[in-house]
Amino acid sequence: MTIFDLETLRQDFFTLFGLSRQQGLDADQLELLYRDIQTKVHPDKHAHLSGSEKRLAMQWSTHVNEAYQTLKDPLRRARYLLHLAGHDVRLETNTAMSAEFLIAQMELREAVAEAKDAGDAEMLDGLHRRLKKEVRAEFGLLQQALDGNSLERAGELVRQLMFQEKLLQEIDNALALVEG
Repeated sequence: MTIFDLETLRQDFFTLFGLSRQQGLDADQLELLYRDIQTKVHPDKHAHLSGSEKRLAMQWSTHVNEAYQTLKDPLRRARYLLHLAGHDVRLETNTAMSAEFLIAQMELREAVAEAKDAGDAEMLDGLHRRLKKEVRAEFGLLQQALDGNSLERAGELVRQLMFQEKLLQEIDNALALVEG
């Protein structure tokens, strides 16, 4: 295998980094592996090569960056694992979530809006901590679902977590506005 082996370029992201296909991974190890590969493929290191070899170095660098960004983010990693397993999460067409989950999210959104309107940073911070705790618990459930090959359940959790991460961002934005 050469540094720019096209067959290696076609490998899935886990194989590229020499990692097992699993939701749980060591972020520090991933970072070290990423830096090691990038030092070998970064286009600046290959500036002396021909035009086609420089383009290949750029392709490799882009691929390694995409792989790293996907694997370091737990939600993107879960979606990628589901993709590798051939399971379509149906983000655009399946918006079904449990009534209990939706009611809890509506109540949270209302509380965020009230705290934002009142300029209550303490309340927003409390809501952020509460939701972060729920998200951590759901990521634990997601890992169990993926490890247990419960792909349908994992897909449901991915959709819920995407919803919750959007709400976390809205809380962050409201906090920045109130504190700003």
